[in-house]
Amino acid sequence: MVKNKPIIEIIDENFNIPQLNRSRRISALLPHDYYENKQKTYSVLYLHDGQNLFDDYAPYGNWGVDKTLTQMAAKGMKDTIIIAIDHGGELRIKELIPFKTHKFKHVEGNQYIEFMMNTLMPIINHRYRINHDRACTGIGGSSLGGLISLYAGFKYPQVFGKLMIFSPSLWITNDIYIQALNFPNHIPLDIYLYAGGLESETHLESVTKLAEVLSGKQAMHDQLNLKFITNPNGRHQEVYWGEQFPQAVEFLYYKR
Repeated sequence: MVKNKPIIEIIDENFNIPQLNRSRRISALLPHDYYENKQKTYSVLYLHDGQNLFDDYAPYGNWGVDKTLTQMAAKGMKDTIIIAIDHGGELRIKELIPFKTHKFKHVEGNQYIEFMMNTLMPIINHRYRINHDRACTGIGGSSLGGLISLYAGFKYPQVFGKLMIFSPSLWITNDIYIQALNFPNHIPLDIYLYAGGLESETHLESVTKLAEVLSGKQAMHDQLNLKFITNPNGRHQEVYWGEQFPQAVEFLYYKR
């Protein structure tokens, strides 16, 4: 038995999403000693594209979240629960785009976030010993998962205080930049932002632009805590996001 390995619980293979009239697998990765510490409460991180987080047979590889959490727990970083939400396969694009555009007229990002906040999170809070404070609640993902996480964090700061954003699909629309500019300066927000240099012709450029917008706000008010990381050789692939995951978790949840 691997020491410090997280407990992986499948909450439901077919968790009902009433806002979208469909169902989805939802999983939880708990600290290895979760059931031994009966009084302890935990921070939480909600991640999209659950199939790509720890499944050994994921078609495009996986982040290795379970293995990373094992290594982090050995260093004493074991106070965070990960909730993994599987994507909807061919419906993924619709579900993870929050803005209607000329190209994407029928999107469901708002309903998806409403599902998270109004259906899923209350059940998670009841089932597990979660610290409900926004400062202990994060949302994150890669590509479109990064886009929807930025949107949720900027629109619902009373819910999410931490954002893990890997290679967000900012090409969809400029509206995220507007959200970033309009985000209230007095509200604390921690953001780990990453992009690779070999993802697409304009990907790093667009994410750098967002980082500059956020850095400008950070300079005006110290309530925004941003870390922007680039990898010149990084591609739009799970392995590179998996490499960033431990650094992002440490920055968001264990750096004080």
